[in-house]
Amino acid sequence: MTAMPHAAAVPARAAKSARLDLRMSAEQKRLFEEAASATDQTMTEFVVQSAEVAAQEVLADRTRFVLAPEDWEAFSAAIDREPRVLPRLAAFLTTPSVLEQE
Repeated sequence: MTAMPHAAAVPARAAKSARLDLRMSAEQKRLFEEAASATDQTMTEFVVQSAEVAAQEVLADRTRFVLAPEDWEAFSAAIDREPRVLPRLAAFLTTPSVLEQE
């Protein structure tokens, strides 16, 4: 299975009608302003782009499963294999917890 590219970013010139108000410390604001200046962006552009990238990464970890072909084969084989009987685990799961014991 090959890696899939991240979802397309919102075009820079897309109509922007929604607002997001943020509270931050003065130190955080200075950090964002410095980073925005270093990348020749407005602070809004920097914060929105950074938040978008972070959001895509968070969601990608929850919606995609990407493996190299040989790892995919090993994963598929493990999923298809008959489950093993683990007597100690079965006993643990069927024994009442200390909260359930009288």
